[in-house]
Amino acid sequence: MSEDKIKIKVKDYGFYYGTVKVLTDIDMDIRENTITAIIGPSGCGKSTFLRTFNRMNELLSNTRVEGEIIIDGVDIYKNNIDVVDLRKRIGMVFQRPNPFPKTIYENIIYGPRLHKKYTRKELDSIVESSLKRSALWDEVKHKLNTNALDLSGGQQQRLCIARLLAVNPDIILMDEPASALDPISTQKIEDLIDELKEKYTIIIVTHNMQQAARVSQKAAFFLTQDIRTPATLIEYDDTNKIFTNPRDKRTEDYITGRFG
Repeated sequence: MSEDKIKIKVKDYGFYYGTVKVLTDIDMDIRENTITAIIGPSGCGKSTFLRTFNRMNELLSNTRVEGEIIIDGVDIYKNNIDVVDLRKRIGMVFQRPNPFPKTIYENIIYGPRLHKKYTRKELDSIVESSLKRSALWDEVKHKLNTNALDLSGGQQQRLCIARLLAVNPDIILMDEPASALDPISTQKIEDLIDELKEKYTIIIVTHNMQQAARVSQKAAFFLTQDIRTPATLIEYDDTNKIFTNPRDKRTEDYITGRFG
């Protein structure tokens, strides 16, 4: 796959909670096999924007979008889109690990079994492959039948990533995936994210500026002027440029900690 390919195209995007517009006038192209960091202060719609890509905002009542979200050439907000299939292709990792109260093995096979019938040998292979890709196999291969809730927080988060990889997505959304973890676990998650970009397109929301600088190739800075004004995309560019030579003074002020 080529990094030059545009995987996601966002055009004139806006989002409403009821009659309140919270995001407006967003245009950006997200390239395949890149890690894009969404940064900005609390309350500027970063997580709302992230959930746009797998239509999870629709689980809330009285919301609507305007504009287009085009993934692989298809507008995902057209009526004929299979949302279940969309969410299989676009997996999500949440701020806090959310393993099922089942065994490690059952966590991994839960998704694949929803979509297809597999033999035990095939499921064993999926479990091993997914845990290896999430850098967890060596730590859990001898205790696959123990409860996933017995794992440490960092291991639980990598298990959730393995569970996501088991259904073969091609886009991974991450909403502050390391914010609840200790520094060592955070480092493992960041190393894993870097490895995953070889095969997946990744969009990560983070409040940690150092993390955004470490893991991403592209960065998008969101900001709202006040509570009455919808947030918008202020600047979107190569991460290195955003952090060393931003075009907008508001970006520089946020990066350097003058607000946020």
